[in-house]
Amino acid sequence: MIEAVIFDMDGTLIDSEPMWNEAEKQVFSSLGVDIKEELAVKTASMTTMAAAEFWYLTSPWVGESISQVADNVVNKVSELIVQRGEALPGVLDALAFLSEKQIKIGLATNAPSVLIPVVLNKLNIAHYFSVCCSSEYEKSGKPSPDVYLNTAAKLNVAPQNCLAVEDSITGLCAAEAANMCTLVVPHIDEYHSEKFNHADYKLESLKALKSLYLFAENHR
Repeated sequence: MIEAVIFDMDGTLIDSEPMWNEAEKQVFSSLGVDIKEELAVKTASMTTMAAAEFWYLTSPWVGESISQVADNVVNKVSELIVQRGEALPGVLDALAFLSEKQIKIGLATNAPSVLIPVVLNKLNIAHYFSVCCSSEYEKSGKPSPDVYLNTAAKLNVAPQNCLAVEDSITGLCAAEAANMCTLVVPHIDEYHSEKFNHADYKLESLKALKSLYLFAENHR
């Protein structure tokens, strides 16, 4: 029985990945790093520090430390979210429905913890979340299950009774490793990708979450 739903943040609640791309290009390019698209794809699912370390190894810069540069990226992303952040389709209705059903709601993200209130406040959804956790404080980020297991523990719900909502293969693998039921809502360009076939459920958007929940309830 699903007692809690744990959401990823970037790409699941908010379409912030273009903002991350823009911020990384601005910050790293200013340091002389050549941001090649084929390499940028690799950093999309990394933690901010891991991405900064990746680009430093690719093209070392002089001056600011890796952690300072990572902070610069986060600050730029925060600015962009405040300027133009919007909830992805179905997010607001899905959260309202789960709250009405008294399902516990948590957040498990690879993003730095400082961005969690920025996103939740911008979307006006902070009141729905009982627990919010960032991989920043875990030994390893996704695809490690650490942040999901920690979120479930803080919600006081067994992992097998949690539904994890993700948009990426990295997050999906993390949730599966945590022994959670999985729902993937991929970007439209990746919706038919075979890499998501092992998810328990797949939706085009969170607009259909209510119907999925009611279907699952009626077929238990």
